Amino acid sequence: MSFDFIKDKHKKVHFIGIGGISMSGLAEILIKKGFKVSGSDMKSSPLTDKLSSLGVEIYIGQSKENINSDIDLVVYTAAISDDNPELLMAKELNIPIMIRAEFLGQIMKGHKYNIAISGTHGKTTTTSMLSTIALSANLDPTILVGGELDIINGNVRVGHSDYFITEACEYKRSFLKFFPYIGVILNIDKDHLDYYKDIDDIESAFIKFAKLIPDNGYLVCCSDDKKMKDIISSVSCNVITYGIESGTLRAKNISYDEKGCATFDVYKSDELILSVKLNIPGRHNILNSLASIASSLIIDIPKGKITEGLENFKGAHRRFEIKGKKDGITVIDDYAHHPTEIKATLNAVQNYPHKKVYCVFQPHTFSRTLSLYKEFEASFDKVDELVLADIYAAREKDTHEVSSTMLAKSIADRGVPCKNIHDFNSIVSYLKGKLKSGDILITIGAGDVFKVGDMYLQ
Repeated sequence: MSFDFIKDKHKKVHFIGIGGISMSGLAEILIKKGFKVSGSDMKSSPLTDKLSSLGVEIYIGQSKENINSDIDLVVYTAAISDDNPELLMAKELNIPIMIRAEFLGQIMKGHKYNIAISGTHGKTTTTSMLSTIALSANLDPTILVGGELDIINGNVRVGHSDYFITEACEYKRSFLKFFPYIGVILNIDKDHLDYYKDIDDIESAFIKFAKLIPDNGYLVCCSDDKKMKDIISSVSCNVITYGIESGTLRAKNISYDEKGCATFDVYKSDELILSVKLNIPGRHNILNSLASIASSLIIDIPKGKITEGLENFKGAHRRFEIKGKKDGITVIDDYAHHPTEIKATLNAVQNYPHKKVYCVFQPHTFSRTLSLYKEFEASFDKVDELVLADIYAAREKDTHEVSSTMLAKSIADRGVPCKNIHDFNSIVSYLKGKLKSGDILITIGAGDVFKVGDMYLQ
């Protein structure tokens, strides 16, 4: 399937798993460009409702009857199994099929300046930051982000320029289907060990991603991460490094306000190039902003627009999102689902005014919980009390090798008060008897744990 297909607006594209954050974004891009679009998912959601309102033909439930000969292409996600009835019917009817990442790569071919933001942690926040800067500079970019961003009223924006800003996910090596002009690597950490053999296997995928950047393009990477040394030595493109400890661009003179949001100076070598005020908390977001600044400077965004965009950026949904207050208790939600992310989020919470921190964590997938068990065990030392919801299975089956009950006992043995409560209603009831004015309730996880905070506020 060539890029010529993407230019033919008379075609009809069907998405299997259209309710996913990235699939829904791709569907919205096509419908706004005038294509015919249909798609299916196992349940309705605000994303499928939005697509339906835009004219997308939505099927709830997946069956072979959803596929017919007037469909010209079927797009599916890495999570779709080989025995999916729609996928089998598409093959039976000889309809071309394409995995989501490859289809996104084909859309990228239509843009001159593709900025693909990769890394184990921080992709959504950094993509959102850079998007806000690009909008401040009136670049009219097309944007595809893995979260909801208020400034674009969702997770996708269809622009009419040569600029395309997107997340680049390493799961199942999806990002190797992309065509980056600027490739950003925020960090490399152990994750997706249901797919990758080990950290070396993960690093090799990032090296291949970096090699996709053309010689006249740019690799932007965090030199504070020691794994970047091998990445940098493998590429022939331009390289810009950033960091707090090292890098071409460095954050210096860092201070934090009463909510843990940083103000700092950015130096290029020994030259002060700009000063930044962030309105999202945490040391990790200094690094995310440096990646955004480096990318912005490559495409000649004026420094005043960079600082304006960063100051205007209030965060994406589910990324240290202040959900509200009730009876003096602040409710925060964060998407963190990896031990490194959890520690960064809970460090940021420490700088937020509070008496006690109550955390509800929903582990995401059995394989991740099992492979990073020891790391999860040591991630919650800074909370006053932890409640573990049951593991969110996502695409996996329970092999009974690991459970939230087991993890709760291990964490409690470290001295952190912790228990596993199986359902959200019981969690809320338990917390109501604990929380007092001045406390923080933070929900953490990539599943549906955010509902606990919503239920508490209601």
